[in-house]
Amino acid sequence: MQNQTDIAVERQVQQEVRFYPTAHAQKNAAPHTLVQVDRVHKSVYTDPEIFELEMDRVFGQAWLYVGHESQVPNTGDYFTTRLGREPVVMLRHSDGAVHVLYNRCPHKGAKIVPDGSGSAGKFLRCLYHGWTFKCDGSLLAVPLRSGYEDTAMDLKDRENGVRKVARVATYRGFVFASLAADGPDLPEFLGGVATSLDNFCDRAPDGEVEVAGGVQRVIQRNNWKIFFENLHDTIHAVATHESSWRAAKEEFESMPEGTQKPFEIVIVDGNGEPLEFWERLELKGYDGGHGYMEGIFTPPKDPVSLAYVASLEARQGAARADEILRVNRHNTIVYPSCSPHTSFQQIRVIRPLSVDRTLVEIFTFRLKGAPDATFRRALKYTNVINSPSSTVMPDDLEAYNRVQEGLGSDGGDWVSLHRAAGREEALPGGRASNGNSEMPMRNMFRAWAGYMATEPTKHGLLKDAA
Repeated sequence: MQNQTDIAVERQVQQEVRFYPTAHAQKNAAPHTLVQVDRVHKSVYTDPEIFELEMDRVFGQAWLYVGHESQVPNTGDYFTTRLGREPVVMLRHSDGAVHVLYNRCPHKGAKIVPDGSGSAGKFLRCLYHGWTFKCDGSLLAVPLRSGYEDTAMDLKDRENGVRKVARVATYRGFVFASLAADGPDLPEFLGGVATSLDNFCDRAPDGEVEVAGGVQRVIQRNNWKIFFENLHDTIHAVATHESSWRAAKEEFESMPEGTQKPFEIVIVDGNGEPLEFWERLELKGYDGGHGYMEGIFTPPKDPVSLAYVASLEARQGAARADEILRVNRHNTIVYPSCSPHTSFQQIRVIRPLSVDRTLVEIFTFRLKGAPDATFRRALKYTNVINSPSSTVMPDDLEAYNRVQEGLGSDGGDWVSLHRAAGREEALPGGRASNGNSEMPMRNMFRAWAGYMATEPTKHGLLKDAA
């Protein structure tokens, strides 16, 4: 059941949306009033103006995943990405600290490093006029410094360095940043979903993970929220992925009797489980839109898996290893920027590009202290399930695009989130349901409405929306 706070919030939202009963009136609606308890207006997926507000109000306030400390192991190492609209660079300073800076020289505005990753050496140097900066962004030197004497520019002013992102924090090596100067700290923001990041690292015999194997990138023809909703939509798997799971089952049936099912087939034909299987799974939703879905694979007993378990037991002891591996989760959502998969050591990072284009980046991790075969298996999972060449991902991409195009039609104004509405079980800081529920979608839109109801100021401080 829902707790009293949730009921009160939902009643308030219901009271607000009743003033916008028609499609024409929706054009004048405050964005957060487009979300009702059990449905959302289609414009939240299709309206470019709403997308621009999301960049300010959602991605301008939330803690967003930047990268992992292992991507910048040495002084001067950098990795570039985007936080909402903002190009940023994560890099390692000489004191060992990891900083996140706007990728912009304060002189003429050129990007201080090129897109991608690499090493800037002991300091940053802009290619345009040769201004140099320490790896924490502070100004080191400018050419013809005398030219600035007796002018209004004070080269000692920190504003003449590369600007830092308002807030940066690290959790178990995962680097997050917020463009807003105020707001909850990172542990408070993560809440109960931090346990997924803990398990991600705890599965490494040495207790640490590192990014390895490069990155795969896919541009999807859909709104970013459609991708997030699908991650915990258990009911789509049987229908959407029928072509891939049926082919996998037929391939296994053609193999000699007694053949152990290959890993590639296990992870593909799992989508073909009956609806009753998916309904029994547990879903958790936490404040802030976060959540996770219970794992769908039973721990395998093949030689690669047994060797990995042995390595974990050797370092952590049998009891602790069993405790770690009992945490069996499929997709986790750290809203609104990433989705860790603890069992197969990958993170998918979401970069909204426009109202109907979304970049998804897939990073695979190595468990330190685990056999190399464990990492190769993680790469295999990424390639078979989530890569551009996957036989599974195209099913989802086709579905996402059909949703996006269908929502652009005049065939209806609202998107249903009714399934099992009002049946959630209240938890501290969140809620739980079985796999039949659309609770995760409602949970994400509850957070979305909260973000959209507040407006960040130019400098990232929050103020009440008018």
